[in-house]
Amino acid sequence: MDTPLSTIAVVGLGTMGTGIAEVLALAGREVIGIDISEAAALGAVASLEASTARAVGRGRITEEERAAALARFRTADTLQAAADAELVIEVVPESYEIKQQVFRELDAVVSPTTILATGTNALSVTRLAAESQRPERVLGLHFFNPAPAMKLVEVVSSVLTAPPAVEVVTALARELGKEPVAVGDRPGFVADGLLFGYLNQAAAMYEANYASREDIDAAMKLGCGLPMGPLALLDLIGIDTARTVLEAMYAESHDRLHAPAPILGQLSSAGLTGRKAGRGFYTYDAPGGQDVVPDALTPAAGAEAGAGREVASVGVAGSGTMASGIAEVFAKAGYGVVLAARTQEKADLAKGRIAKSLERSVSKGRLSAEARDETLARITAAGSLDAFAEVDLAVEAVAEDLEIKQQLFAALDKVCRPGAVLATTTSSLPVVAIARATARPEDVIGMHFFNPAPAMKLVEVVRTVLTADDVHATVRAVCAKIRKHPVDCGDRAGFIVNALLFPYLNNAIKMVEQHYASLDDIDAAMKLGGGYPMGPFELLDVVGLDVSLAIEKVLHKEFRDPGLAPAPLLEHLVAAGCLGRKTGRGFREYARR
Repeated sequence: MDTPLSTIAVVGLGTMGTGIAEVLALAGREVIGIDISEAAALGAVASLEASTARAVGRGRITEEERAAALARFRTADTLQAAADAELVIEVVPESYEIKQQVFRELDAVVSPTTILATGTNALSVTRLAAESQRPERVLGLHFFNPAPAMKLVEVVSSVLTAPPAVEVVTALARELGKEPVAVGDRPGFVADGLLFGYLNQAAAMYEANYASREDIDAAMKLGCGLPMGPLALLDLIGIDTARTVLEAMYAESHDRLHAPAPILGQLSSAGLTGRKAGRGFYTYDAPGGQDVVPDALTPAAGAEAGAGREVASVGVAGSGTMASGIAEVFAKAGYGVVLAARTQEKADLAKGRIAKSLERSVSKGRLSAEARDETLARITAAGSLDAFAEVDLAVEAVAEDLEIKQQLFAALDKVCRPGAVLATTTSSLPVVAIARATARPEDVIGMHFFNPAPAMKLVEVVRTVLTADDVHATVRAVCAKIRKHPVDCGDRAGFIVNALLFPYLNNAIKMVEQHYASLDDIDAAMKLGGGYPMGPFELLDVVGLDVSLAIEKVLHKEFRDPGLAPAPLLEHLVAAGCLGRKTGRGFREYARR
């Protein structure tokens, strides 16, 4: 298909259409921006003038390049202006009726060789193509917002799309400096297909009063390295838009994870659609504003749940990476630490691991040699829990096995002094079941650190129905002293982070099972389109497929949702011993060291 795509029409000059027009104009294309609204057309011109001026000011383009790009962009208020376009990209509202009307009118205007692209992220490309007189030349071209900055473009083929049309549009995306990912036609495609299920679960979690909006967002930013929390992202996307996407996904999948949380409909009906309305999950300084302002739900500054207990010394039970990392965190913060393992040898090895970690910090200039020595001197390695007799806080970081943890807490109950706080670092087991192994369940709380503990800022503070208020207050105060960010959540499977993260990972595996997209394309889509620091399959291999499967099983057992059932491919890989980086093979193969 010999189509140069030198003249391109963009139908719909909202934020996305204007951004796409800017990208095309800067890349040397003649761009016709079409919108029935004169205000939208004027706004697009003003936006392009302002953004290119900023680009000149930052040294990204020259004044001559700016002038040339502006000269290549013109606006019109009728689709007749697209007559000479070799590619038309529509980004009108997400409505079959509106989009089909645009396609019908374009059929009567453009050349038989013109490619028609829809920017939808929620509607069926196949259904739109079937209404066209040229279905073989209709495809999806899904840019991400803001289009000038975001690298990902999903190129969507229907069963009717001619491969040469896909090839020429894919080549265009690369010429624009984008990373095109080829996907099939289903609502949400790859990035939004995975993203919106996660956002929906976060909304449902908030609606259930399981955690505050601030804690949900902080947990996902600090626990997963995401640029925005899910509720803030819903406000940015538009709560009404998110609900539309989810409705389309649910209509096809019938997966309860895609059934829009009722709160999304309630907020949309009330006109509280997010930033554009000035209020959604959060309240903003103005409609279209970016700055969150306090409202009735904003936590009072410095408000804590009463006075806690005095903590001067800490016991850490375990000898693995997590135990030594937690011991390092407490010792750096000035606490006396007893690091206890099953044998003195194991305890000494764990302390040696801490010494190596501190030495790396010294070599990188993050820690002085004096601070290293002082930190290490605060840690006492012990081969028995008897050494915990006088600690004020005991933290266990042993194997993720309920029976093992219950046995440990029964031992702590006998060893630790009355009034000592007993904390479990479990990521998936019921804290109350661990607490009931003691005669003082009111003293037991979850304190879920993230790996590596010295680097990760998040701690999920999990109180059971039996946890005393002063125990909760104690742990929050301790988190502040060790410079961690505590988020409160109840005692249910997955807490915040894992309950939102692992269904997303499971859905990514299902995409591969269904041959919808490749590992590489899915990883690229989530990094480039969602701002994730790692793609889902990179992350699964790092976490460990066996660990991931165990968490998936716990979530499925607790919530009884068929959509949470572990993907068979994950189970097969674990059964084959392909556990990720630690075994040299998981979803990918790794060089053994």
